[in-house]
Amino acid sequence: MTVVLSGHDLDRDQLVRVARAGERVELDPSARSRMTRTRDVVRGVLARGDRVYGSNTAVGVLKRVGIQPDAADVYAGWMIRYHVVGQGAPARADLVRATMVRLANHLAEASPGVRPDVADRLVAALNARETPRIRTIGSIGQADLAPLAELADALFAETALEPGEGTALLDNNAFATGWAALAVTDVAGLLDTMDVAGALSLEGLAANPTMLHPAIVDVRPYPGLRTTLARLARLLDGSAIWDPGVARQLQDPLTFRNLPQIQGACRDVLDHVDGQLAIELNASQGNPIVVPDEDRVISVANFEILPLAVALDYLRIVLATALTASAERTVKLLGAPWSGLPTGLVPAADTPDAGLTYLSLTTQALAIEARLLAQPVSFALTSTAHAEGIEDRATMAPLAARRTGEMADLGARIVAIELAVAAQAVELRGLRQGAGTRRAHAIVRRVVPYLALGQHVPDVEPLTDVVRAGELRLVEPDADGA
Repeated sequence: MTVVLSGHDLDRDQLVRVARAGERVELDPSARSRMTRTRDVVRGVLARGDRVYGSNTAVGVLKRVGIQPDAADVYAGWMIRYHVVGQGAPARADLVRATMVRLANHLAEASPGVRPDVADRLVAALNARETPRIRTIGSIGQADLAPLAELADALFAETALEPGEGTALLDNNAFATGWAALAVTDVAGLLDTMDVAGALSLEGLAANPTMLHPAIVDVRPYPGLRTTLARLARLLDGSAIWDPGVARQLQDPLTFRNLPQIQGACRDVLDHVDGQLAIELNASQGNPIVVPDEDRVISVANFEILPLAVALDYLRIVLATALTASAERTVKLLGAPWSGLPTGLVPAADTPDAGLTYLSLTTQALAIEARLLAQPVSFALTSTAHAEGIEDRATMAPLAARRTGEMADLGARIVAIELAVAAQAVELRGLRQGAGTRRAHAIVRRVVPYLALGQHVPDVEPLTDVVRAGELRLVEPDADGA
C-alpha cells in the first residue's frame, strides 16, 4: 500500500503507517501541478521586484536586510545552517519519518511555493528509509526551526535550492505535528487497553454492575460514555458479576463506579484532539504563502498552531485523571479492607507474605509523574525581547506533543500493573469471567505468572510491552458476539 500526498487528505493513520511501518509514499500529480503553478508565481513576483520575506529578504531579526538577486539562490541554502541550534537526544526514527511525511504534505499543499523537486527529495528519503538526525529540544512551536534545520541540512545539502525554498523547509510545524500524531495514536491505543484493565478490575472487586446500566447514557448523552459503556458490556458479557447477589457492595469506590464516566470523558477529549490534528495535518503552516489567483506572496502567521497545542494540553489533563484512577483501583484491589481478599492478593490470609502489595507504591509513583506531565504549556512565553520584540508568542507545541507521548508511555506501565493485579484478584475471587475479560486474562498470564504462596513479585515489564504493542486493545467480542 502507498500513501499518496496531495496536501489535503493526509490522516493520522496514514502518517503512522509511514512513520512506523515504513509504508511507501508518492506525490499526487495534482499536487505537482499546483506546486508548479505557485512556484511560477514566486518567480514572477521576485522578477518584478516585490519584497518577499525569506526570498529576497533575510529572516527573523534580519528581515529588513535585502538579498541581492545574484545571491538569493545561495542564501536559500545558506540560511538553513544558521538555524541548526537544536539540543537534546536524537529523535526516534518514527518521529523523524513522521516529520518528513508531514513536511512533504505541507509542501504538496502548494501555498509555500516550492518546486515539486523539493517534495520529491523528501519522498525519496522516506522510501529509502533515510533517517537524518534531528535533536528533540529547541523549538518553541512558532515554526519548528531548529529540528527542521537539521532535517533540511541533512537532506538538501547537495540540492540547489531556489529563493524562498529554504524558508519553506523551516517555517512550518511539521516536527510538532508529526510528534502529536504519534503521541495521539499511542494515547488512543492506551485508552482502549484501559477499558480492558478496568473491566478486569471490576471482576476482581466483584463490583456492582448497575454502574454499567444502559440507561445511564439515556440521561447523560455523551458520545464517549456511550462508547465506553458498550465496550465494557461486551468485555463483561457472560461474567458472573451480572448474577444476582454477586456484587459485594451497593456502591463501590469511585474509581470503580465512575469508570465509564472517566473513560468516556477521555474518549470525548480524544475525539476533539483528533479533529484538530486532522486539520493541522493538511493545513498551511508556513510563512509566507502564495495566493496564485492574486499573483501575490503574502506574509502570514500560519505557524500559529495554538488549536493543536491547547488540545494536547487538554488531552494530558484528562488522561492524568484516568491514569490516577487506574493506579487507585490497583491500590484498592491490593488492600483487604476494600477488596475483601487477602492483603497483597496472596492465596492465603494471615501469612507474612507481602504478595503484590508493593506494586501499589510503584503505580502511585508513576501516577504522580503522569500528573506532573499534565501541566499545560501552550500559554508559555519564552521572551518578549526576541527579534526586536516581534516574536512575542510561543505555543510550545513540540513540548506539548513530547509530554503527551511521555504520559502515554507512563500510562502503559500503570495499566500493565492494574492488569497484573486484577488478574490475580480474579483468580482468587474465583468468579466466572466475561468473554473479553477471559481473553485478556489469558494474555496477561502469558507473560505474568500467577503469584503462588511464598513467591516474590513477578516482573511486570513484559506486560508493559504487550500493552504498548496493542495486543489487549480489542479482546472483547464485537457487537454481533463474534
